[in-house]
Amino acid sequence: MFGKYILKRLCLFIIAFSIVFTLSALFAGAGSKDDKNSKEEVFLPIIMYHSILKDKKLQNDYTISPTLFEKDLKYLNDNGYSTVIVEDLINYVYHGKDLPDKCIMLTFDDGYYNNYYYAYRLLKKYKCRAVISPIASMTEKFTQTQDISVTYGHISDDNIREMVNSGYVEIQNHSYDMHTLTPRKGVSKKRGESAEDYKNAVTSDITKAQNYLENVTGKKPSCFVYPFGAKSDGTEEIVRELGFVCTMTCTEEPNVISRDKESLFELGRYRRDGKESMESLMNSIRNA
Repeated sequence: MFGKYILKRLCLFIIAFSIVFTLSALFAGAGSKDDKNSKEEVFLPIIMYHSILKDKKLQNDYTISPTLFEKDLKYLNDNGYSTVIVEDLINYVYHGKDLPDKCIMLTFDDGYYNNYYYAYRLLKKYKCRAVISPIASMTEKFTQTQDISVTYGHISDDNIREMVNSGYVEIQNHSYDMHTLTPRKGVSKKRGESAEDYKNAVTSDITKAQNYLENVTGKKPSCFVYPFGAKSDGTEEIVRELGFVCTMTCTEEPNVISRDKESLFELGRYRRDGKESMESLMNSIRNA
C-alpha cells in the first residue's frame, strides 16, 4: 500500500516537472525569438553614381564609363550581391519582410539622360535595380524642350515612366530646384536666413518636387536624397514632417539596417569615381 502511494506521488511529480519544463522551454524560446528579432540587422553598402559617359575626356570623380558600370554589375552578380531599393528597406523595417543577407543599393543622383541611355539597359541586362533621384526642375525642363543629349541632358517624364514600369528603377526626391551651391548649398540654410523663412523655402521646394514626381510616376517618393549631402540644424526635422521615412547623405560610411525606423535616416553612400575596381571598393567598405 505504501509502495503504491510512493509510486503515485512519484508519477505526479514527474508529470508536474514535465509540464513546468515544457512551459519554461516555450517561454524561453519565445524570449529568444524576440531577442533575435530586436537585434536583427542587415549590413547595407550604398554606392553613389552620377553620370555615365564614353568620352574619356569627360570622365572625372563624378563620371564613369559605361564599361566600368557594366563591370560593377557583373562583379555584384558574380559575387552573390542582391540589389535593393528604398521600398525594400521600408518593407523590412515597417512590414517585417526580409532583406537579402548580401544586399547592396545602387543610386544615381541628378537624373542625367545618360542614366537612361547607358545605365538602364545594363540594369536590365544584369537584372539589377537602382534608385535614381532626379533634379525635378531639370526633368521638367528637358521634358518640355525635348532636348535629348547623352552629354548634358536630363531624363524626361517618359524616360522615368518607362524605367519605373520596368521594375528596375525607383525614383526618389532630390529637390525641385535646390541643387545649387549659391545662394544656398543644397537645402542648407542661407546666412542670416530666419528659421521661418528657411523652413518655408525648403518645404516649398521639396513639396513641389514631390508633387511633380508623384504626378509622373503615380507614387510619392519616400526618401529624400540631400543635394551635395548638405543640410543644416533642423533640416532633418523638416524632411520628416513632410512624410519622408528615409534620407540619404553623401557621407562615406556603411549602413546597418535594423527593424528600428531610425536606421533608415541619414544613410551613408560611397561615391563611385572609377579610380578602383568594385572589388577593391567593396573590400574597403567591409573593412570600414
